[in-house]
Amino acid sequence: MNRIILLGGGSSSGKSYISDQVIKNVGKKNITRLSIDDYYINQDIPIEERRKVNYDHPKAFDWDMIRKHVSLLKEGKEIRKPIYDYTILNRSDKYENVKPNKLILIEGIMALVDKKLRNLSDLKIFINANPEIRFLRRFIRDHKVRNRTYENIVTQYLATVAPMYTEIIEPSSNYADLIINNNADENRAIDVLTCVLKNELAVKDSNKKANHKEKEFTEDILAGVFLKS
Repeated sequence: MNRIILLGGGSSSGKSYISDQVIKNVGKKNITRLSIDDYYINQDIPIEERRKVNYDHPKAFDWDMIRKHVSLLKEGKEIRKPIYDYTILNRSDKYENVKPNKLILIEGIMALVDKKLRNLSDLKIFINANPEIRFLRRFIRDHKVRNRTYENIVTQYLATVAPMYTEIIEPSSNYADLIINNNADENRAIDVLTCVLKNELAVKDSNKKANHKEKEFTEDILAGVFLKS
């Protein structure tokens, strides 16, 4: 069975940045990356109504499809993943065939929220960042990349993003095996996470049992990260 890594955290906490760095360090050939954002429920309503939807609530996601696809990837089977289009606030008419690898990295604000998804996982990680930093990152991204107005960004953040983080997303950090602070561009935690995922890869390659938490975070495994010159 392939190993499932859940990577959660608030909006603009740096999940994509962390993922990019770790995948470079561990190797693309070893990791399949899946974004929970692509699994927003398909909505057959006018775009004016779509703008009013709370996209930071668990009900906005197709959990049955997420669990099914993660289970298939864990078993080594290919999936046909939907692709979400932020410009229309809905799924596009395109799909992507995703092949499994030894490590399956599931990334998204809701990655640690669903119990059934957590039960499929082998390692749960939460990315933490200060509220001010998360807001600034989201503000810049949504305006430049998603072409949203300043008013729309601020309104949405105050109405749903911030309250749902406090109510749902932040409490999900209690389920994490590892919490990483990401308030700066350069972070030694990247090296720690790389070390942990390399160990996950070694576990997969050696066909050891899934329950190996005592070995994951031993001093011998992590000490090398901090002793680097």
